[in-house]
Order: sequence, then C-alpha cells, then structure tokens
Amino acid sequence: MLLLQHSAGQGPDECARAVAMAVRKLEKSCQQAGVTLKPLELLTGDKPDTFKSALFQLSGSGAEQIAEYWQGVMQWSCVSPFRPRHKRKNWFFSGCVYELEENNDSDMDKNAVRYQTCRASGAGGQHVNTADSAVQATHIATGISVRVESERSQHANKRLARILLQHKLAKQQELQTSAQARQRWLQHWELERGNPVRVFKGNDFR
Repeated sequence: MLLLQHSAGQGPDECARAVAMAVRKLEKSCQQAGVTLKPLELLTGDKPDTFKSALFQLSGSGAEQIAEYWQGVMQWSCVSPFRPRHKRKNWFFSGCVYELEENNDSDMDKNAVRYQTCRASGAGGQHVNTADSAVQATHIATGISVRVESERSQHANKRLARILLQHKLAKQQELQTSAQARQRWLQHWELERGNPVRVFKGNDFR
C-alpha cells in the first residue's frame, strides 16, 4: 500500500494553503495518469481552502512515480493571500511517502482497539446518507486514533483503519527507540527552510 502525506508542519496559514493547492495539483496529475487517489485523512486549516495535513492512498501504474515527485520539502513563492502586506513570500510544506504492508489482524490485539462507526461525510449519494460506513479506530492504550471513510463498505474501512493504526503505532515506537527515526518524523512538524526539492510560484501554483 502506497501512501503520500502532504503537511504544512507548524507553519502559518499560507503553508496550509500551499498544501491545499498541492492537493489539487496531485488530484489532476493522478486523473491524467489514470492513478487511483483515495483521501484517508484530511486535517483542515483555520482558513478556508487550507489543509494542515492530507494523507492519500495511491494505486495503479504510475503511482510510485507521482508519489516520488511529491517527496521532500517544497516551497511556494507568492504574496500571502491572507496578509498582502506581509514581507515574507516563501512558504514551505512537505511531502512524505510511506509503503505499508497489510499485516494480518492477529498482529494487533483486537481488544486493544475501539471501533466507532458514523456516516461518511464525502460524496457518495444515497449510500452516504443511509449507511454508517465511516470507521474511527482508537488504540485504547495510547489514544491514537484514525478515521477512514474512503471505501463504501464498513468492513473495508475497518480493515484500512486497522492498517493505518498499525502504521501510526509503529511510528510511535520508532520515535521512542531511535533518534534517527525521530529526526525523520520531525519533518512532518518542522520543515527544513532554504533547501526545497521543488518550488511553485504564484497564485496558479506553477
């Protein structure tokens, strides 16, 4: 399973706007390449049309190439859409790629996870309005939680939520045992300035 996460880290609203524009560009690229893109977690920002973090699953031929394009720290150069008189014109966000293995359910104690179902909030027509297909999975001991509503069936969302929860728990374990792994994970929160792998410019994000 190939995952791609865009993050504004702890940057200001402008960084969260950059993530939202990157998401639109990602969606267009996937559509043109015939790559399936599923949103798994979307953390909206404080301003309209902003994302603090966006996690997607990519699948199909060309998925790895698209994911690699978005790997690393990136820069958006533009006058702030929220503070036009602000002197700063460079805003940073990151893209991180993860490859997950779908482990057997026996790898995690079923009693350690609490599942809650609710109605999905995205597009889906009548199915969304009548079925509690979205799933929120919480690891009881740590409080770590994920919400998944990308699939139409509750069973599929539960399976995916379990995989993502295992991923988050594994990352937490890495942070506790490895300073090197901790440094890698900090990219999600503290983006490296001045060394972007890609630069986008202007309101059209090109």
